[in-house]
Amino acid sequence: MQKKGEAKNATLKYVSLVTLTLQNSLLGLSMRFARTRDGDMFISSTAVLMSEVVKFIISLALVYLETGSLSVFLGTVHRQIIKEPLDTLKVCVPSFVYLVQNNLLYVSASHLDAATYQVTYQLKILTTALFSVFILKRTLIRTQWISLLTLVIGVVLVQLAEGHEQSSSKNAEGQNRFVGFTAALTACGLSGFAGVYFEKILKGSDVTVWMRNVQLALCSIPLGLISCYAYDGRAIAEKGFFFGHDQFVNYLVLLQAGGGLIVAVVVKYADNILKGFATSMAIVISCVAAIYLFGFQLSAQFVLGAAFVILSIFLYGYQPKKTDAQGVFKV
Repeated sequence: MQKKGEAKNATLKYVSLVTLTLQNSLLGLSMRFARTRDGDMFISSTAVLMSEVVKFIISLALVYLETGSLSVFLGTVHRQIIKEPLDTLKVCVPSFVYLVQNNLLYVSASHLDAATYQVTYQLKILTTALFSVFILKRTLIRTQWISLLTLVIGVVLVQLAEGHEQSSSKNAEGQNRFVGFTAALTACGLSGFAGVYFEKILKGSDVTVWMRNVQLALCSIPLGLISCYAYDGRAIAEKGFFFGHDQFVNYLVLLQAGGGLIVAVVVKYADNILKGFATSMAIVISCVAAIYLFGFQLSAQFVLGAAFVILSIFLYGYQPKKTDAQGVFKV
């Protein structure tokens, strides 16, 4: 029985790992394609809102499966959401931050090629680490600090590289690399803060991760609706809420909604080294796919920068033996 359980966990570990690799690489490529293809351009804020709606429905379904019956499910929702309004409101902070972050990722994907976007977004490792030190009072060992420095060097090399896309799409015109990088950098900062804040909330209560996702969506849906009409109200009034939402955009909404849920499964079954491998593979896949899909031109400097980023991911996830764990630093 024990061997069967171990075999099942091993299977789930590698299945979740492959899924995370595909999701990471497909999301960047799909967002880039959606923002540069010909045809009607959808309003990105509406896509972000629909992702939150889908995430809410999936999370509710997972809570139901977790509880096992409708009566227990309704009782759990009533007890942990309706009877605990302050606890739910506490989740509104990361909910709003995630909402802004997801909108910024569309801005970044509109101005950066898929490969550069994928590499640059790994700066979220740096911001997450720094917020973990300051908010969770976590300590980082020497190799982790070295990995963060390596990460920054890698991203700088990629940003300074002269790789570019040869796209004839009319929607690829008027792109601004600085705007794309600034959006990605801000999204990384928000991702780090929201992730650490969410982790602190999870560890400070007995509410499950799926119920927390339900609470996140309950806050983000009304906030997303407000942001849609605050920033894109005129466009929505003229063209309609679902303007440009074809099958590809619907697929993109599902892909973005499933991202956070996939990460939750990976955290449960895989270790840091395997997660690093999945992220590294996603970078490689994105770079290769960008060459064929978008005419991206790789330069030696870009390859060197990407290699630094991949190395930093493995360095950060490396956990030496206790006898070797020297150079622990606190901030």
